[in-house]
Amino acid sequence: MKTILYKNTKISYSDSGIGNTIVLLHGFLENKKMWSEYSNLLSEKNRVVAIDLLGHGESDCLGYIHKMEDNAGAVNQVLEHLNIEKASIVGHSMGGYVGLAFAELYPEKIQKLVLLNSTSKEDSAEKKLNRTRAIKAVKQNYVNFVSLAIANLFSENNRIRLAEEIEKVKTEALKTPLQGIIASQEGMKIRKDREELLRKNLFPILLILGKKDPVLNYEESLSQIEDTTAELVSFEDGHMSQIENKEALKAVLLDFFE
Repeated sequence: MKTILYKNTKISYSDSGIGNTIVLLHGFLENKKMWSEYSNLLSEKNRVVAIDLLGHGESDCLGYIHKMEDNAGAVNQVLEHLNIEKASIVGHSMGGYVGLAFAELYPEKIQKLVLLNSTSKEDSAEKKLNRTRAIKAVKQNYVNFVSLAIANLFSENNRIRLAEEIEKVKTEALKTPLQGIIASQEGMKIRKDREELLRKNLFPILLILGKKDPVLNYEESLSQIEDTTAELVSFEDGHMSQIENKEALKAVLLDFFE
């Protein structure tokens, strides 16, 4: 395990391969292990750095609100430690929010950005309310909350087909400390809208969406790339494209980073 300190908080990461750097950022309730197959594949021709975000995996909690900007700062600290001046970022869900915050804070350091089942839009009032409810629910019954939260990320028709995979994701998710869950929900709730960043067309952006995503409305998500140079890839499944559409996603990423 490789670690650095960011604001006196341990951040865990992996580093493999040589070439252009690709940073892999997981989503809420996930950790860097979810990228293992993708790390192996992409590191054949690139340098791949996978990072545990604040309060997830083997990274510690920073406080009671994990802002996307703080996560971006931790990512930057890892890159500085590794003497990496420029990198592309693949961010799944919350990892995409962090990728956008990173691109805003350190525009000179970003080469390409992949928003995987993610959005540049801020939370709606309803979504913010749901996050507050989620915080209450996880305090009342941690195991129940995590189990339901994971199952609900997959499209309905995949919940049986991928039952074994879903159990593995749950097992990893249950390692996430309560403070990490609450701090991330609080941080996502207050994150700013970054649609303007997509409109500036400063670097290549790839948006990957699931048409049956239970978390992000597909049609709504499309509006953020109107009048931009961002590329779009749509899959027929849910929020977990890295599992639900594994082989297709591998091909898409290889092509984008070619």
